[in-house]
Amino acid sequence: MLQGGTLFLMAIEFLATDDDALIRGRARVGDAEIVVCSDGTCLFDGGAMFGVVPKTLWSRKVQADEKNRVMLGLNCVVVKIGGKNVLIETGFGNKIAPKLKEIYAIQERLPSSLNAAGLSPDDIDIVINSHLHWDHCGWNSVLDANGNVLPYFSNAQYIAHRGEVEHGRHQWERDRISYVSDNYEPMIASGQMRLVEGTHAEVMPGITLECYPGHTQQCMVVHIENGGEHACFVSDLIPTSAHLDVGWVMGFDLDPLRTIEERKRFYSRALPENWLILFPHDHRRCMTELQKDSTGRSVVVKDY
Repeated sequence: MLQGGTLFLMAIEFLATDDDALIRGRARVGDAEIVVCSDGTCLFDGGAMFGVVPKTLWSRKVQADEKNRVMLGLNCVVVKIGGKNVLIETGFGNKIAPKLKEIYAIQERLPSSLNAAGLSPDDIDIVINSHLHWDHCGWNSVLDANGNVLPYFSNAQYIAHRGEVEHGRHQWERDRISYVSDNYEPMIASGQMRLVEGTHAEVMPGITLECYPGHTQQCMVVHIENGGEHACFVSDLIPTSAHLDVGWVMGFDLDPLRTIEERKRFYSRALPENWLILFPHDHRRCMTELQKDSTGRSVVVKDY
């Protein structure tokens, strides 16, 4: 099947080639439909995104602007399964201070993207936050005309890890900018947010959560399984396809050595079981399958 100038096989039905496309991709996993929506793109410092990897290496994969910023996607994945609309991640949102919005070139596009997918905020039944960094849960809530913080998805159950909330409440100097209480405390107070514990949790039949620590202690991937097929939203375990090498770890990660080991553990299942991988921040390739390269040592995107 030829779409967007590229040949895709198996579950992938469409991948956008335009950075401004409101729908980034579509796929099917058994009877489940996956629609990759978007809160737009943003710009993050390239050094922070690639940690100790020299720029001479990472610049071969991604291009930096004059301020050393690289473009990232804010992919928010809708899964239509079991009669439910499940939204994984909610982007930066619209509560960001003007100066930070300018620095990161935030676009606030998720409402338009959901509309392009034929959905309104009221249509979302479940919202999953893989972790509670501000670029993953910003549209959890919005400000009303009086400045009150309200849940944006009024009919949804929100799901996050209890450890993420506890970490955010502590406001550690290392990462406190990433935890904005308005993105989760109102939903906890209203009873809309379910806080999971431990390393595994079931959201509903066909959707489960699994912790892969490193980026944060309770960073979770989202497994989508239906009809004998398997997709996985990998969260910031592997933020983009440029981070597939186990050693290419972000400077943002709290425990980079753990990230390396967790990626190895992830690949030990994802490759032989041929999972469809959904990236949170790749603005050009929001999903792919993986394979080993010709040497058998490195993990790369699958050639179609």
